[in-house]
Amino acid sequence: MARNAEKAMTALARFRQAQLEEGKVKERRPFLASECNELPKAEKWRRQIISEISKKVAQIQNAGLGEFKIRDLNDEINKLLREKGHWEVRIKELGGPDYGRIGPRMLDHEGKEVPGNRGYKYFGAAKDLPGVRELFEKEPIPPPRKTRAELMKEIDAEYYGYRDEDDGVLVPLEQEYEKQVIAKAVEKWKAEKEARLEGGGGGVKEDEEEENIYAVREENSDDEMKESMEGEEGSQAFIAHVPVPSQKEIEEALVRRKKMELLQKYASETLMAQSEEAKTLLGL
Repeated sequence: MARNAEKAMTALARFRQAQLEEGKVKERRPFLASECNELPKAEKWRRQIISEISKKVAQIQNAGLGEFKIRDLNDEINKLLREKGHWEVRIKELGGPDYGRIGPRMLDHEGKEVPGNRGYKYFGAAKDLPGVRELFEKEPIPPPRKTRAELMKEIDAEYYGYRDEDDGVLVPLEQEYEKQVIAKAVEKWKAEKEARLEGGGGGVKEDEEEENIYAVREENSDDEMKESMEGEEGSQAFIAHVPVPSQKEIEEALVRRKKMELLQKYASETLMAQSEEAKTLLGL
């Protein structure tokens, strides 16, 4: 018994007893927000979480902590942010204010979300970690597309190839290639001609003059063309490529059209049908 009595008189035991008597024992935060049924305590735990988040956000600003420590701190901050959201929902359920709408969001603005990964945020030095920095790099803005009017401003004669010969390089090359092609064609023609002569093509054809395909044919001038088109009486002659009706045929067509208009205006349908039938019988 003496041993227990001595334990009770130690300084630690007396300090513990004094705390219990004064009600200053530190209470642990519930693991689940749903376990708290008192509004003041729920707000107390929310404030406590905000205090812890502020401390960790201040710590994570130090880039010298090392990659692993920074990643652990960033994970703890995101975990506390989710827990704060649970307590805000519980406070609203207990009849308190809706901190999700009216609460300050300074801590949320400190973090930065990766596009396409909503919910997880990076704070402080965690934004510059390897593999994270690349996620925040924005893609370069594509250049604006040119309109048709802007494209037409850059189109000139050179675009269509009208100035390809101005450099003095293309024309000599084309002339040299043209000479080679002509020489090959002449050699081929001579070989074919010799083959025909050896095959007994006849001596008569030997004296025949070959048609010069490169000869320039003289074309009639404009004055000669005009003279050939003029008739004996000096009137201009025209060539009709479509059948042209004569004056008599035009007059007959006008008369028939006028008759049809008068019949449609004054004659009945029965009379017109009888007239058509009569014409059919007569073969008109």
